[in-house]
Amino acid sequence: MKFNELNVSDKLKEALADQGFEEMTKIQERAIPILLEGRDLIGKSQTGTGKTFAFAIPAAEKINPEIHAPQILVLLPTRELALQVAQEFQKILRHEPDIRVVSVFGGSPMDQQIRALKKGAQIVVGTPGRVMDMIRRKVFRLQDLKMVVLDEADEMLNMGFREDIEWILEAIDHELQIVLFSATMPSPILRIAKNYQKSPEMVEIEARNLVAPGISQKYFNIADRNKFEALSRLIDVYKPKRSLIFCNTKALVDELTGKLQRKGYPVDRIHGDMPQAARLKVLKRFQDGDLKILVATDVAARGIDVNDVDIVFNYDVPDNEEYYVHRIGRTGRAGKTGLALTLARMRDQQRLRRITDYTKKSIERDLIPTGEVINEIKTEHFKERFRRQEERAGDIDRYLDIVDQLEDRGYDARTIAAVLVQKVMPLEEGEDLNEDFRRAPKKKRTDGKQDNNRSKKGTYSDEKKRSRGNKKGSKKYTGGKNPKSGGARSGKNGPRKKK
Repeated sequence: MKFNELNVSDKLKEALADQGFEEMTKIQERAIPILLEGRDLIGKSQTGTGKTFAFAIPAAEKINPEIHAPQILVLLPTRELALQVAQEFQKILRHEPDIRVVSVFGGSPMDQQIRALKKGAQIVVGTPGRVMDMIRRKVFRLQDLKMVVLDEADEMLNMGFREDIEWILEAIDHELQIVLFSATMPSPILRIAKNYQKSPEMVEIEARNLVAPGISQKYFNIADRNKFEALSRLIDVYKPKRSLIFCNTKALVDELTGKLQRKGYPVDRIHGDMPQAARLKVLKRFQDGDLKILVATDVAARGIDVNDVDIVFNYDVPDNEEYYVHRIGRTGRAGKTGLALTLARMRDQQRLRRITDYTKKSIERDLIPTGEVINEIKTEHFKERFRRQEERAGDIDRYLDIVDQLEDRGYDARTIAAVLVQKVMPLEEGEDLNEDFRRAPKKKRTDGKQDNNRSKKGTYSDEKKRSRGNKKGSKKYTGGKNPKSGGARSGKNGPRKKK
């Protein structure tokens, strides 16, 4: 179904056409008509399926521009997501200058957000805690609300926002449309739906394609002590134009970022302990291309919306399979190709199996390139840089004079050049970082029978077929040298809100 076939305003259609949106995704095609009819909805859909427009378009259509008060409320787990969703609303409202969108979230000055609300915003996008504050201060008027959207509902509950969400819903004393989107449907989500929604329509998009077809997945068996060196080699080999590195903890994000910066990589970090202004500054630099590498935690990265991430590095294997899907979904967007590279210790092998079982996709085992391979790649890159520099060098007579002076002191030209090359392009030691996590063969049994119980390695497959890998260092490196509407209830003890 095409967007221009929707029963929405011409201005909305024009805004969508301006941005090249034509065909709807599955979640949009199924959810938008339901929401336009005013019915409650539960949408089960993964990140990257287009669910923001699935609720934003019907929400925008419901707004009366003459009423300068909140009519749409969208709740999200993080400030980054709130900013992202607000931006999506602004895209489809570009021809509606009288409709205002405001983001409210913790970590930013409250007085600025209060002033923005008082100016008459019709759409409020925010985190539950800050929305509660605004309601308590009576700067957020509830009487004109027509729709409440709980987006990333499972993540909000994981982060402890259940009581805040219920408090907000209880504060609304009139009928309205409640929309819930979640990647998973644990029992607490279903209880919220039961208590606050009225006969919701269930729209579920099959999770068969959790991993976009353009994403190649590889993992590397590596000892903990060698992880940083392994990551450095992979960055040097693949030379990503824009990449994300995920760690499981904020402390490791800080530590890893510092190490990479000391090695000269164009890198910065983002996590929840950073001031909001600092986080937004880093995100902008990453989006603008000033940063090539961003190190992040899972939650902090939720609001990162960059289409040209070519590689996602999992420095840590995530504890949660859904986090893995969210991580690698940052690359291979909009039909492009992408690469997901995971560093896996021996203790991570079971996690990898759970991930492949969940995604129904294999993850290919590869080898960390040796120092020899890295040196070959560095040499080729250096020769290319030298060629470009020589072409634009201009007058080098002064520098030739310096070379002449060094030769007068007894140094030959080859030695001078080699010393300078060593300075700008230090070569790697040849240590093999790859690990073989197979257990050592057990001794023969005294009864003459041999114990053949050895662990397997190779590709993690959805069919549980794992190739038996060769011994450490015997497999050829395959990475390449130059890869580039219903009502609501007020709760269990409250009256049911009628339409």
